[in-house]
Amino acid sequence: MKPRVEGNGRIVPGRLLLGLAAAWAAFALLAAYFPALLPAWKVAGGSLGLLLLLDLAALLAFRDLRVERKAPFILPNGVASSIRLKIHNGHALSLRLTLHDGHPGAMEAHGQPHEVTVPARGWVEHTYRLRPASRGAFAFGPADLLVKSPLGLFERALRRGPIQPLRVYPDFSAVRKFALMATRGRLAQLGVHRKRRRGEGMEFHQLREYRVGDALRQIDWKASARVRKLISRDYQDERDQRIVFLLDCGRRMRALDTGLSHFDHTLNAMLLLSYVALREGDGVGLMSFAGPERWLPPMKGPATLDRIMDLVHDLEPENRATDYLAAAESLVTRFPKRALIVLVTNLRDEDDDTLRPAMTLLQKRHRVLLASLRERALDEAVAAPVRGYDSALLHGAVHHYLAERKGALDRLAAQGVPALDLLPEQLPLALVNRYLALKRGGEL
Repeated sequence: MKPRVEGNGRIVPGRLLLGLAAAWAAFALLAAYFPALLPAWKVAGGSLGLLLLLDLAALLAFRDLRVERKAPFILPNGVASSIRLKIHNGHALSLRLTLHDGHPGAMEAHGQPHEVTVPARGWVEHTYRLRPASRGAFAFGPADLLVKSPLGLFERALRRGPIQPLRVYPDFSAVRKFALMATRGRLAQLGVHRKRRRGEGMEFHQLREYRVGDALRQIDWKASARVRKLISRDYQDERDQRIVFLLDCGRRMRALDTGLSHFDHTLNAMLLLSYVALREGDGVGLMSFAGPERWLPPMKGPATLDRIMDLVHDLEPENRATDYLAAAESLVTRFPKRALIVLVTNLRDEDDDTLRPAMTLLQKRHRVLLASLRERALDEAVAAPVRGYDSALLHGAVHHYLAERKGALDRLAAQGVPALDLLPEQLPLALVNRYLALKRGGEL
């Protein structure tokens, strides 16, 4: 809870002053019944008044008070990040105050408010954790300070510190983790399967001397005859291919699982797969549909990931139906070159009327990969024991729904569209592994 702020510089009585005033008033009642106490009551009142003046003067003298904030310009959505505040006191007396940073109100803060004592002509630091609950553009306001007078008789409300812009992007922490594990050669610990054998792939890379273990088909017999020793061809996975994400911004993507919407889970997975594809030498782009329209043609290079995050950081699903056919028609018009189209959505059996024609249209020019997100509540309902009539009805309805959903996915598979049925948290690694498998098999 934020400390009470009466306004910038406004002074209010502290609890100690209210207690002393109540005690002095009670003393006045006693003096009314016992006149002998009247001189002592007057002395107490005069002493209290003098203390009030001295304490108030000291509080008003506290002018050189500064707050600095060290915070990233970009925070990942749904992940707690550290924000550091530094409070400087230029006065000759130490300060006691209650601090609450001016973070955006929609974010969850741990370690606020916080009471600190700032030494005379010194400084203290306070670090708290801030967890965004949504993406978009925000701003830090000045920090709210409730400064206590030296004797604690008064409190002064101040606002100090900078106004700082802040952006919340999709959760890119998985990208950092992937990069770290890739550097250490430990991707298997993340669940990433890279089935790669030395020198094999789809694209010629170089000629080199034969090594034990090379396949016979790798030997270049003409080159071997020229130099009179065995020479092998080295191949690598094809590069300069393209991936385009179709972002469904329809109403079903607003469903919540593990504290995030299905749309946010999709963005997080898209960032990870984009990073992997860029490392593999491929270009990455995106197109949103059934909501705000965003388009980025496939691009390569280290700046691409930043372009993607900047493009989608304020993108939200809307309360609209998803029209897959309209999205496919728009994409083939915008980008006729061959690409891997990655569509993440939430399928229903009734989607066949627009989904299957859309897949047919896309397959004429592109390779399509579809992932359908499944609500965790469905799995929990299936796993729950049946107790009573209502429970049996729910159990039967869920099984019927899942059967229809499976039928829709089976029809897509029969059409030649790989279709994944996943919980949201399974999506990032599943997409990465399927992409790598398609690339290793030369299917892009």
